[in-house]
Amino acid sequence: MSQQQVSVRKQQELQLHYTNYKNSLQQIAQKIGDIEQEIEEHKLVLETLGPIPEDRKCFRMIHGVLVERTVKDIAPDLQTNLENLKKVLDDLMKQYKSKQDEMDKWKVSLPDRPSSREIPDG
Repeated sequence: MSQQQVSVRKQQELQLHYTNYKNSLQQIAQKIGDIEQEIEEHKLVLETLGPIPEDRKCFRMIHGVLVERTVKDIAPDLQTNLENLKKVLDDLMKQYKSKQDEMDKWKVSLPDRPSSREIPDG
């Protein structure tokens, strides 16, 4: 193999690694956005249910089935779900940071730093 073919192949491998890192980061960011939206929805529902009497009927969708309960029954479940979502969000944020750090270390560890044209920063 000629030197040029080796260089092209190495560049393709580097680009593949970079693309894999970026795709992973993008997937985690998408999950973070979804969880943040769910957290906001749970907060909104809990705020709405706050001033309502505990014995009042309310409805909740569980696995595609609308069930009738009371505010007293639903509010604690929503609060528990909210806390669990916050934990999941924290874990995803740690995963994102870890993957970002891993990618940064990989970029720095490259033997002959490619130009910014070959591996863009953002």
